[in-house]
Amino acid sequence: MSLSRRQTVAAALAALPLVPATAGGTAARPRRPRTLHIAGDSTAAQKYADAAPETGWGMALPFFLTPGTRVANHAVNGRSSKSFIDEGRLTALLEGVRPGDDLLVQFGHNDQKTADPARFTEPWTTYQEHLRRYVTGARERGARPVLLTSVERRRFDAAGRAVPTHGAYPAAVRELAREEGVALVDVQAASLAEWHRLGPGPSEEYFLWLEPGASPNHPDGARDNTHFRPRGAIEVARLVTAGLLAAGVLDPRDVRRLDDPVPAAWISWPPPSPRT
Repeated sequence: MSLSRRQTVAAALAALPLVPATAGGTAARPRRPRTLHIAGDSTAAQKYADAAPETGWGMALPFFLTPGTRVANHAVNGRSSKSFIDEGRLTALLEGVRPGDDLLVQFGHNDQKTADPARFTEPWTTYQEHLRRYVTGARERGARPVLLTSVERRRFDAAGRAVPTHGAYPAAVRELAREEGVALVDVQAASLAEWHRLGPGPSEEYFLWLEPGASPNHPDGARDNTHFRPRGAIEVARLVTAGLLAAGVLDPRDVRRLDDPVPAAWISWPPPSPRT
């Protein structure tokens, strides 16, 4: 991890409130098993062997969590905040949510698709209205909702500066989090800064850029500036974890490896499943 990211993680840790300790030196708050549920799109989703090396950041999130915290990744390729609800996926997800769990909500990539009425939402109206349903649903189940802005795509201007691609959607998430008193992880801002730090060339290694013949699943190669290879998914999961820590959703004993390298070889892809 670079010095700048090391300093960022250290600052996030320092900003967290201390947990009171008992006379025996152990934390007063008992450990409680909890699950982080992810509602999102293809940038977070589980990928299978027929899509490798494409990797969703939700696949890498467990690498940064201690064993007492598990991940239930409900993210699905191609979904928006609207279509995820319309297909009954939010209802099914909430059935498995228990008091004390967390619901991480990250949509926006497909909400932008103006030509697709099944997925399109308008940032300041229908997008926020749909996101509120996730917030309300989590709270009704005794869980904590957490809003995440969309991870940025890989796009650079002529001067080599990383540029935003999500229009007003991230601002709409930030405003909704403020209005609802919901924890916010600003993945858009963090990932944009990371792509800018890397620059156009090195950032290709994080995204699904493949030469022809490099992968049997992509025989003609790929130039995908939205989806990740293992290294990119791991680093976005690191950003998400650091953001959850800074927001107080996680505390230091919930996380691990934030300052350590995580090998891409740790990523694995299950056998193909029926398309959803």
